[in-house]
Amino acid sequence: MSRLNFHHLHYFWAVAKEGNLTRAATRLHVSQSALSAQIRQLEEQLGQQLFTRVGRGLQLTEAGQLALGYADSIFAAGTELMALLREGRRDERQVIRIGAVATLSRNFQENFMRSLLERDDVELVLQSGNLLDLMARLRVHTLDLVLSNQRVHASTDNPWRCQRVARQPVSLVGKVRPPGMPFRFPQDLSEVPLLLPGRDNDIRAAFDMMCEQRGIRYRIRAEVDDMALMRLLARDSDSVALMPSVVVQDELRSGRLMEYGVVPDLFENFYAISVRRQFEPPLLRALRKQPEAAVLGAL
Repeated sequence: MSRLNFHHLHYFWAVAKEGNLTRAATRLHVSQSALSAQIRQLEEQLGQQLFTRVGRGLQLTEAGQLALGYADSIFAAGTELMALLREGRRDERQVIRIGAVATLSRNFQENFMRSLLERDDVELVLQSGNLLDLMARLRVHTLDLVLSNQRVHASTDNPWRCQRVARQPVSLVGKVRPPGMPFRFPQDLSEVPLLLPGRDNDIRAAFDMMCEQRGIRYRIRAEVDDMALMRLLARDSDSVALMPSVVVQDELRSGRLMEYGVVPDLFENFYAISVRRQFEPPLLRALRKQPEAAVLGAL
């Protein structure tokens, strides 16, 4: 097998960073035709197509994204070598890019990423947004993984891998009640102000359906889409919140809040979404295979 041509790899790396052949050629001070020829030779050597053309730009294939990751590491190692020999310092880091739906529990996100937060050789790039925007970033490989509480379905055009990484019952949570005065479900729902997810949330829809079927009436104080905000409101008001207990895991452990009870047949699902890959980074594989108890804060 012939050795990798690092000159070709550098040209590929420049085009991948620019996303445009013309700009890369200008930056490298070579003609577009020469640059194209160099990249074709690299593709032939690797036996994989590295780019597909989208409009006037270029988009990395899965093999191209993998090659870019290696190229980043190779050229970063070169920079590190220079720094090590000149200044005596060393820095090796792998970059993992994770997106999360903005309204998702911050505790769940932290639990999911905790194993990486403890590593000195990993740099995390964390982004939040709505699911549609995050999936668009995942499609073009600017994200490696998206965390969501909503399932997405794969298709020919969208080869998603959507794996449920945790499932937790939904609870009613509030301030600690006096001894001998437990919360009575469902009788007390009409007596206390409730914090509920917004009407577009699956938990809210299932809760409303249950209440309608059982003839349960409740008092609502606020509809809250953001779990982080609901956590604060549950902690700092006299309201009772409908949420998975992972959202307030710290307050439950400290005794600042208490779980009044689990709502029957009501669950929150947590998903890790990625693009189906032939070459999946080991760190992503390890994240997806974590025990459910770990990501729910039970370990």
